Amino acid sequence: MQADERELQIEEVVQPVLRDHGLTLVDLEWRAHRPRGVLRVYVDKPGGVGIEDCQRASRELGDVLEASALIEEGYDLEVSSPGLDRKLTKPSDFQRFTGSRVKLMTHDPIGVTETSKGNRHFEGKLEKFDGGRLTLNLSSIKTTKSKPKQKQKHKDDADSKVIIELANVERANLVPEI
Repeated sequence: MQADERELQIEEVVQPVLRDHGLTLVDLEWRAHRPRGVLRVYVDKPGGVGIEDCQRASRELGDVLEASALIEEGYDLEVSSPGLDRKLTKPSDFQRFTGSRVKLMTHDPIGVTETSKGNRHFEGKLEKFDGGRLTLNLSSIKTTKSKPKQKQKHKDDADSKVIIELANVERANLVPEI
């Protein structure tokens, strides 16, 4: 069984358990390591996830996964919140966190011209997500003289926005604002 297929089957088994606990599955990772694999389940709920939520879900998920026999080899189960700098992977993630500060990297550079190789790294406020495209406002980047020259490069672009196709996003994370 391939890893992606296994993850989908595991997801089908864990979803009802998480719903019963008022939790939403954010991400699921299966890593088949020797001698033991690792199953990481990232969960969320309105108001945030506490340690008790993770403990309760972990106990019940362990029982349900054992009964399903989807994972035959030994494994460790980890249930946790996605954290303040959570990954954004699905369209629903980008929709939910519109208005938040994000940091992302694209597969292909954006802004390629005869004189520029473009940029693959962006940080700014996610202003809009619509039709598979996200609008990132780069003016939310505050540059100071103490930051590296690479960040200073954005100073001229401070009032610009960039539109990025979701299919071009290699990885994206929330940037905690404290």
